[in-house]
Amino acid sequence: MTEFIGLISQKGGVGKSTLARLFAREYAASKWDVKIADLDISQGTSTEWKLRREDNGIEPEIAVEPFRSVAQALKHSAAYDLMVFDGPPHSMAGTLEIAKASKLVVLPTGLALDDLRPTIRLAHELVENGITEDKIALSLCRVGDRENEIREARSYIKKTGYTLIQGSLPEKTAYRRASDEGKSVSEVTYLSLKKRAEEIAQDVINLMSRETD
Repeated sequence: MTEFIGLISQKGGVGKSTLARLFAREYAASKWDVKIADLDISQGTSTEWKLRREDNGIEPEIAVEPFRSVAQALKHSAAYDLMVFDGPPHSMAGTLEIAKASKLVVLPTGLALDDLRPTIRLAHELVENGITEDKIALSLCRVGDRENEIREARSYIKKTGYTLIQGSLPEKTAYRRASDEGKSVSEVTYLSLKKRAEEIAQDVINLMSRETD
């Protein structure tokens, strides 16, 4: 039976596609058949990343395909153990469809209130439209090096009651270079950065393994 993870955001550039590739790669490395459904067809960043990955002969293989809708993607899901929805920004209708189809929906956010507040509003909108809170998790991405800022963001999210994924993904040149080569952020050569990416992925794997009602 296929499992589904959704990546959604109200804003572009917060790490949505980066996390989609991370989760897909970690499951694929564990011998799952994985496909990323690239629903942001205007940008197609995951689709282009797949081409770079193929050009550089990087394993494990991860299928990526652009789709115009969640319904279209679901028609192609049966052949896979996991489908990761890389959702479009600024599309509440599409976002809601992703959330309904997913076992877990991940909302990446930066540390600034300009990122945190729209992300929390999006989470609230999902709940208002029937998505249960236990399906929603936030992830801190593209953070700086100041631990006090990360603690403040964690405290802000904790007060909302939503799940916060362990770890945080910093803004680093090594991650950008990895993406340019068709790699996920867990495939960097720097051990400390690799561990930070793996911490996030492992917590998502743990959340996906929970028994839900």
